[in-house]
Amino acid sequence: MLSAASILRSRACQQIPKSLQLQQLRNLSIHEFRSAALLRDYGIGTPRGDAATTPDEALKVAKGLNTDKMVIKAQALTGGRGKGHFDTGFKSGVHMIETAAQAKDIAGKMLNHKLITKQSGEKGKLVSAVYLVERVNAKHEAYLSILMDRKTQKPLIICSSEGGMNIEDVAKKNPDAIKKFYITPSEGITEETCKAVSENLGFSKEAQPEAAKAVKNLYKIFSQKDATQIEINPFSEVQDDPNHKVMCMDAKFGFDDNASFKQAEIWNWRDLSQEDPDEVTAKEYGLNFVKLQGNIGCLVNGAGLAMATMDVIKLNGGDPANFLDCGGGATPETIKKAFELILSNEKVDAIFVNIFGGIVRCDFVATGLVNAAKELGVRVPIVARLQGTKLDEGAEIIKQSGLKIYSYAELDPAANKVVQLAKDHHNNA
Repeated sequence: MLSAASILRSRACQQIPKSLQLQQLRNLSIHEFRSAALLRDYGIGTPRGDAATTPDEALKVAKGLNTDKMVIKAQALTGGRGKGHFDTGFKSGVHMIETAAQAKDIAGKMLNHKLITKQSGEKGKLVSAVYLVERVNAKHEAYLSILMDRKTQKPLIICSSEGGMNIEDVAKKNPDAIKKFYITPSEGITEETCKAVSENLGFSKEAQPEAAKAVKNLYKIFSQKDATQIEINPFSEVQDDPNHKVMCMDAKFGFDDNASFKQAEIWNWRDLSQEDPDEVTAKEYGLNFVKLQGNIGCLVNGAGLAMATMDVIKLNGGDPANFLDCGGGATPETIKKAFELILSNEKVDAIFVNIFGGIVRCDFVATGLVNAAKELGVRVPIVARLQGTKLDEGAEIIKQSGLKIYSYAELDPAANKVVQLAKDHHNNA
């Protein structure tokens, strides 16, 4: 299920070039059971439960819950788990169960299999754990999320009295049910705002004070843990509870990559099995790499130049196969690794190297380019556009290599050439 944060961002991004939208990928998502643990640390109600990574562990957790009303949920970083299916044909990533034996059986059908949903695509997402929780009856289900609104540069709380369903559907059918509250960062969230949010969740008057307290603590998580998104759906008032409890029945959290150095505990929860292996490898080498749908591989230094490079390829009728920023620490070794990542995509018909030698030397890049082309046996055409520090030395290294690398000094002619070469290579393949 898409989050309200993604809805807001998609609307905001309609006026932004696609290349710039890559910046939105800079966040860490964590599994639901991790989010629940964080909620409990901040005194926010969640159903009792625990995660398991084997069928036997699932059996133990289910027995420990000591109830015949449980839910078992596949832990995979994708929305729409309940409506998904596994690569084995087993249906749904969310099941109601009544016995510990059922927990073990269903866990065996989920764990280490791929869950395929509308959001995951055909490749699906590996289920690395299952989360077993007690089943809690809800008197009322609401929706709540907190995200950073880039337009106002303020945290934004989005809430609705209609929860437990796709928030996109609510936005279409009843937009008045969605309320927004902006927070001034220097001021923080006020008691008045917490009260106003709680009043718009559709809870009983008796439950609103508890809801206001939960809203305040959710904002604490958002600000103290450098979150980019908190989404609770459903946010529920518990049925027949004398204390009028409210609980977060499901939670999605995202965190800013730039804060990883000060949020070590959160980053220890990172599940690499949910990420693209090539993108994980790229990070290990200090490369910023994101796969795209085109056929022209890009190797550029500097995020801004990388985005401009992709835009000029599009303007010349081409389609980038990736975003790859080698930054200022490019060496012959990292250039080789960059080529390996680009060529791991069988659809690549040409490679465009665009380097401005200010934060990296052109001769270093040229050496890496030549070595990579020779050692990897690159068979697709390469266009290299170099400018800046040690440009003459870099150009000479390419010239003396004996390789068929097309060298350019200006961006537009280079982009036009690589687009044409990619078309020719594709047609002749």
